[in-house]
Amino acid sequence: MFSKPADPLSAPPRPAQSNAGKSVLASDLKIVGEITSSGAVEVMGEIDGTLSARSVTIGGEGRVKGSVQSETLEVKGALDGRVATGGFTLRATAKVEADITYATVVIESGAQIEGSFKLAR
Repeated sequence: MFSKPADPLSAPPRPAQSNAGKSVLASDLKIVGEITSSGAVEVMGEIDGTLSARSVTIGGEGRVKGSVQSETLEVKGALDGRVATGGFTLRATAKVEADITYATVVIESGAQIEGSFKLAR
C-alpha cells in the first residue's frame, strides 16, 4: 500500500530521444570527411566524403561528391557518387552522376542524370 519513493540515481536510464533538428551547411563551407546526423541536413556548400542522415537536401549551389545514405534525398544542386535512399527527388536544376538504390523516385523535367538506378527490395 505504501512504498518508498524511488531513488532518482538508481532509476533505469530512459531511452535517448532524438531531438535532432535541421543542420544547414552554409554555402561558404567545404567539408572533407564523414557527416552523420539523426536529423535533416541541408547542403548549401560542398561535401567530399560520406553523408548519412535521416533526410538530406542538396541546395541549388550545393555539391556532394561521395556517398549519401538517407531515408529521403532531394537534389537541386550537384551530386557525384553513390546513393542509398528511400525517397529520391531530383529537381529541375539537379545535375547527378551516381549509382542510385531507391524505393521511390521523382524526376522533374530538366534534371540531368547519368548513372544507374536500382530498386531497393
